[in-house]
Amino acid sequence: MTEVTASLVKELREKTGAGMMDCKAALVEANGDIEQAIEVLRKKGLKDLGKRAGKVAAEGVMGVYSHPGDQIVAVVELNCETDFVARGEEFKEAARGIAMHVAAMNPQYLSIEDIPEEVIEKEKEIILEQLNEKQKDKADKIIPGKLQKFYADTVLLEQPYVKDDSGKKTVREVVEELGVKTGEKVVLRRFIRMQVGEGIEKAQTDFAAEVAEMVS
Repeated sequence: MTEVTASLVKELREKTGAGMMDCKAALVEANGDIEQAIEVLRKKGLKDLGKRAGKVAAEGVMGVYSHPGDQIVAVVELNCETDFVARGEEFKEAARGIAMHVAAMNPQYLSIEDIPEEVIEKEKEIILEQLNEKQKDKADKIIPGKLQKFYADTVLLEQPYVKDDSGKKTVREVVEELGVKTGEKVVLRRFIRMQVGEGIEKAQTDFAAEVAEMVS
């Protein structure tokens, strides 16, 4: 068994913001593996947060991002339970980061539940039309996976977070991790994105280059 040293505990605390005893217990359970210990803490935190589901998250901040040149502006409302947490720099920074994500990725919906049923049905029709005859025999297995791609493209909480270098963490996970760190119910309530000339027909821009510029 790997010895859980003070330096390991310190490293885990710096990465997660969890308490010293929680970090030590997680490292013991993970046999000294930092990444496994982070997952242990996350699962424990999410389990504890599940008990707070009925709590009211009425405090919070508006995260605002204005892209250089003032052509694109995004605003998100990130809620928590107490003003103390809302005033924390980490909480405010998370709200600003999500606002930047909204500006860059232009999500259409906050959550999957917000998508109108007719939009989902139309997307299913499009997916079905794109399948060949052999694939259509397995459509009931293929369509759910294709829909997940659609959600990752259009739903804010399901999109890969632009500030995560690994490209694996979703906005939902960013919000969940913030809840684990603060010990409070954290909710991404709403967002808005505005762009100069929106709705007016004009020349197409290089979207990939635009996103890269935002997150650099």
